Amino acid sequence: MEQAKIKNIISQMTLEEKAGLCSGLDFWHTKGIERLGIPSEMVSDGPHGLRKQDQAADHLGINDSIQAVCFPAGCATASSFDRDLVRKLGETLGEECQAENISTILGPAMNIKRSPLCGRNFEYYSEDPLVSTEIAGALVHGVQSKHVGTSPKHFMANNQEYHRMTSSSEMDERTMREIYLASFEGMVKKEKPWTIMNSYNKLNGTYLCENKEMLTDVLRKEWGFDGYVMTDWGAMNERVEALKAGCNLEMPSCGGTTDAEIVKAVQNGELDEAVLDQRLEEFLNIIFRYEENRDQKAVFQLERDHGIARQVEEECIVLLKNEGDLLPLSPDKKAAFIGKYAKAPRYQGGGSSHINSFKVESAMDAVKFCENVKEENIVFAQGYDDAEDLTNEALLEEAVEAAKNAEIAVIFAGLPDNFESEGYDRKHMRMPDCQNRLIEAVAEIQSNTVVVLHNGSPVEMPWIGKVKAVLEAYLGGQAVGGAVVNVLYGNANPSGHLAETFPLRLQDTPCYLNYGGEHDKSVYSEGVFVGYRYYASKDMEVLFPFGHGLSYTTFAYSNLSVGKEKMTESETLTVTVDVTNTGEIAGKEVAQLYVAPKGGTIIRPVRELKAFEKINLAPGETKKVQFTLDRRAFAYWSTQIHDWHVGSGEYEIQIGRNAQDIVLSHSVAVESEVHIPKVFDFNSTMGEILADPKGKAVLEQAMASMAGAEEAQEMGEQAQGDGGAINSEMMAAMMEGMPLRQLISFVPGVTKDALNQLLMALNL
Repeated sequence: MEQAKIKNIISQMTLEEKAGLCSGLDFWHTKGIERLGIPSEMVSDGPHGLRKQDQAADHLGINDSIQAVCFPAGCATASSFDRDLVRKLGETLGEECQAENISTILGPAMNIKRSPLCGRNFEYYSEDPLVSTEIAGALVHGVQSKHVGTSPKHFMANNQEYHRMTSSSEMDERTMREIYLASFEGMVKKEKPWTIMNSYNKLNGTYLCENKEMLTDVLRKEWGFDGYVMTDWGAMNERVEALKAGCNLEMPSCGGTTDAEIVKAVQNGELDEAVLDQRLEEFLNIIFRYEENRDQKAVFQLERDHGIARQVEEECIVLLKNEGDLLPLSPDKKAAFIGKYAKAPRYQGGGSSHINSFKVESAMDAVKFCENVKEENIVFAQGYDDAEDLTNEALLEEAVEAAKNAEIAVIFAGLPDNFESEGYDRKHMRMPDCQNRLIEAVAEIQSNTVVVLHNGSPVEMPWIGKVKAVLEAYLGGQAVGGAVVNVLYGNANPSGHLAETFPLRLQDTPCYLNYGGEHDKSVYSEGVFVGYRYYASKDMEVLFPFGHGLSYTTFAYSNLSVGKEKMTESETLTVTVDVTNTGEIAGKEVAQLYVAPKGGTIIRPVRELKAFEKINLAPGETKKVQFTLDRRAFAYWSTQIHDWHVGSGEYEIQIGRNAQDIVLSHSVAVESEVHIPKVFDFNSTMGEILADPKGKAVLEQAMASMAGAEEAQEMGEQAQGDGGAINSEMMAAMMEGMPLRQLISFVPGVTKDALNQLLMALNL
């Protein structure tokens, strides 16, 4: 609808009607005004399926919703590294929303995985902001191509479930920009989501619902967001302040309480009615956008979408280990499928994203219909019951016997529902003890043991050296069984890569000492060193690095080429690399490009992912992959100028199989076009001044005039002393750290007036 018409509708509203539109009608609907033609619209939880509730409402998945399709969760889909695949998933979700008259699906969830302990990590995409923003952008694009809104969440810094409604995420400006805001930035700028959901928590002491810097200055003015902001359910704090900050819609219904607060604030002059009108204009623009693009013919195709869920999961599964090429399995070999999850897979997380799946496909179901599988060669043993994490000796004995009588043992394990969920954080990274004991016992008597993991976040693997193969299925949606069996038997070639690091142990994680915080403050003291940025910079051993993923074929990289050896920051750099499938079957590879700054005075990660591309290659085929890097690929956030800044210097373009396996590299010299003015004072050091080209010239000229050559030589001789206690190297180090004011004490002829004259020249 044209903006003029929307403004006209708003002009006809009473103050009470205006205020009323700022909160929900009930748990899942926005309010409408029938006399003005404003419809009431429904929103639904997501982001990996519809959780549409018709009757009793809740936000944590306790009450039933309609039967729907559960697709792989964010932890899995990010591992696909496949924008096209996730875009197709988004299109499917958009069609389902149209069929169910849902105007907006609440997702994607795209907070950074700061720690493996976050209870909601199964919904989130990555520890890396580029992967997060690109994969989320693909989902948003797909959904909104069907004229249905998305609500990317939780904006921002919702990186723990512990006290998420009251805790304050405390971080510096650079950390915020380079990691946590960057997770949303590219998605917002490129895909223009219809809505944004703010998080429960505070950011540096201010609740996100009333954080004007985030909701207006950054989101709207800087990034160009033109939709409406809704609260997470129950995340409203001060309604009038939130309205001023840029929060349009409070969800769910407030029962009229905060509507009355808005009316009163306008009447007493606390709130300018023009601000209220602006919030309504942003809101109604989206409401009418959906209403004018309704697809009355859309049909929810359950079986078709179940098949899509299986296809998506096949692309997401990560082959972590495959010793001796044990996988893919031969259908002629006897296999024991061991573990509760082989018959009853854990395929989704708990909480607001919980889908009422119309059917669930287990691995034991799938062996009946998957190609290249002989059902008669597969036996099942439950192995464990992890409801209370107690070893059932009878089940364990049965599993060991089945493994002994088979040629291969495939153990289906992972994390039970109560280990990770919305609402609380994990206490550790361990799998249930009963499962670990089962894996150890089976591996002891069966050398050909495979572990298939169903989990939403990294786990410790004390048995990793005793098993030959590990498949990470993550929470793979309701068709996970078919996808896993297809990968196990080679009907699908695994092509997933980890979008997060699997550390060896919890104590190795960068925020281990601070995660969760105290006194409702969580201090992000690790700064920009999140995930692989930390592990790679420390050259630390991990269980499996970010970006890791094996295949049933092999790939080789060659002919790395950069478009230019030297460039200015305003230029773009074209990078190409050849990728060849050197194996005997078709497969997909994720080419990863990292940028590594060399030198400089700014503390930066040793490398950062700046581009990636997933490519499909036939046996023997070579494809040239092209990347284009702009200034942001080389920039860091400068707290001096409060903007992105490219420092002049050498940068290494690195092609990696993962964040710790760099196979090709090429250096490029980049020249900054923005000079950050340096302001010197009496406490500025000689080293700081000499490192600045202008400062060096001014200082050397001034020193020559303030102290003659003889005095300077005398000072050097005195400093070394009779015994040579201070050598030239020590003298240089002391001079580098010497503040200007000390020149008065150590350099004959230097006065305070002379230093004032020097500072004036330096700061011109």
